[in-house]
Amino acid sequence: MLSAKNVFQEILADDESFALFCSIAASGESQGGWENARIAALVPDSEREMAPKITRHGADEDKHGRIFNALMKKRGLDPVPVPPETDYTMLLEKNGIGLAHEKLQRDEPLTVQDIVTYLSHSRVTEQRAAEQMELLRKHFAGDPGIGRAVRQISNDEDNHLAYCHEELLRFAQAGHGPAIQRTLRACALAEIRIYRDVSLAVMAHMGRILGWSRAKSAVLAAGIHAMYAYERLGGWRRMVSLRMPERRDALGGPASAAPEFA
Repeated sequence: MLSAKNVFQEILADDESFALFCSIAASGESQGGWENARIAALVPDSEREMAPKITRHGADEDKHGRIFNALMKKRGLDPVPVPPETDYTMLLEKNGIGLAHEKLQRDEPLTVQDIVTYLSHSRVTEQRAAEQMELLRKHFAGDPGIGRAVRQISNDEDNHLAYCHEELLRFAQAGHGPAIQRTLRACALAEIRIYRDVSLAVMAHMGRILGWSRAKSAVLAAGIHAMYAYERLGGWRRMVSLRMPERRDALGGPASAAPEFA
């Protein structure tokens, strides 16, 4: 039976596909760590109280990158080059989603609108990350090889999503509601398209590595297209709603340490 669990099991069982999976994930997390560190350094004076939370967000992302690299090292594997068509974070940036790297590389303070853009982008992408990690947690939380890593990263992603909700609601109450909704909608509609394209590219690479039949690859591709159709017709709305989270001040403390892998 073809299921998400079975596909992940195949990917995780093979060294070459596992190295590609972890390398893609580590690259994206490390990029997110750099972006958050730069945003924390450039946050406007009026929002300096946010800086420690943004720093914590970046530290978590860096930690996740180290975790994925440690998972490879545990199996005696080295990171592999990330195919450009599978680089989710870079494709988002190239499509104008979030804050441009050119802006972040300058030593000029950001504006409040820049922070709203950053939080809106993060609210959308952290929704995706939290859902992906919840899927992995559902099937692999007890796995002796990756279970601890999955549980740690999943918990962090839930914290990041809660933080985005809480901060965006604060900005909405301060009068930025219309700008937030416009930015969220634009980010969500672009993200679902990029996620579809990246998913198709990743599955194509995995199919070549694992020797999937044309029929199996076609079924998986059809599933990805069906998911995009659902999101385009209205599923994207889950990425733009705002509600006060149960986890309040989710990034109010220091980042937790990465688990050790023997």
